[in-house]
Amino acid sequence: MASSVMVAVARNGKEKVVGQRSTLHRERFPPNNVLLMLGQACCGLGWAGFNGEDPYSANIDSSMAVLNTNICAATSLLTWLDVIFFGKPSVIGAVQGMITGLVCITPSAGLVQGWAAIVMGILSGSVPWFTMMIVHKKWTLIQKIDDTLGVFHSHAVAGLLGGTLTGIFAEPELGALSLPVTNSRGGVYGGSGGIQVLKQIAGGCFIIGWNIVMTSII
Repeated sequence: MASSVMVAVARNGKEKVVGQRSTLHRERFPPNNVLLMLGQACCGLGWAGFNGEDPYSANIDSSMAVLNTNICAATSLLTWLDVIFFGKPSVIGAVQGMITGLVCITPSAGLVQGWAAIVMGILSGSVPWFTMMIVHKKWTLIQKIDDTLGVFHSHAVAGLLGGTLTGIFAEPELGALSLPVTNSRGGVYGGSGGIQVLKQIAGGCFIIGWNIVMTSII
C-alpha cells in the first residue's frame, strides 16, 4: 500500500489524488491520545489473534506466534527512539513503536524463538524510526506524500525488515511444524540459511514491484 501511494504521487506530480493537508495543518495537528490508545488496544488484540490463528489449530506454533507477537511489540514500544531524540516519551511514539513491532514480527511470529523476537523488536523500534524521523525529512519525493499515519515507515519499512529477519532467525524445528519446504532454516542456524535470507529479500522486492505495476495499471 505504501509503495502504491508513492507511485500515485510520482505519476500525478502536483496533481492531488485525494488532496493534501496544508503545511499549517501538518505542523499543528495534535493527536487525540485517548483515541490513539483505544485504537491501538483493539489493533494489538486483533493482531495477536490473526497471528496466532495462522496454523488453524491450537498447537505449539500458534502459542509461539501469540507470545512472539507480544514480545516484539512490547520491545519495539520500549525501543522507539522518541525519548532519546526529543528527551521525553510520547503516546503517539509508543503507538508507532508498537505498530512497527507488530508488523515486523508477523512474517515470523510462529517461526522464531523468544530471543529473536526481542532482537526484532529492537530493530523494528529503531530502523523505521530512523526512516521516519531522519530520512523522511531529507527525501524530497516522500515529503510530497501526505502520509498522515506514517504507513510507509510503519508498514513498508517494518514489513520488509521483518521479512528479511525471518530469513535470518527462522528456527528449523518451528519451521518444520508449518512450512511445506523441508529443512527450512534461518541464516543463524547455518546450512541453507543463507539462501533463505536471499529468498526473503527477493520476495520483498517482488511484492514492491507487484504493487508498483498493479497500481500503475489501475
